[in-house]
Amino acid sequence: MPKYLLLLNELESPYVDSDDAMFNEIMAMHDDFTKRVVEAGATVLGGEALRPLATSTFLRATRSPEVAVVDNPAPDVKEVLGGYYLIEAVDEAHAVELAKQCPSPHGFVEVRPVWEFDA
Repeated sequence: MPKYLLLLNELESPYVDSDDAMFNEIMAMHDDFTKRVVEAGATVLGGEALRPLATSTFLRATRSPEVAVVDNPAPDVKEVLGGYYLIEAVDEAHAVELAKQCPSPHGFVEVRPVWEFDA
């Protein structure tokens, strides 16, 4: 089956200001999502939540003599990558239907096909 990366882009502020109850509710939504993926005949191959944007390091011109650490290259972006799921689905339509159930209450989910290369 083809692979798809579900990128969860959200506002960070609701999570900074949240209490344990809200965090636990959203985590329960993620647990439910992974169960729904399996019930729909797809597979979750992996997924992680990411630390806040402020903990990131940005590099420009990697693998060159000009490589440099830079400030956030997109400071005006409101929603940032907060986590992802890597799934296998029957096709893109199937992946999109699953993504509609993926929790991202403060942003959006991007569905991106994975380009697979022969090893």
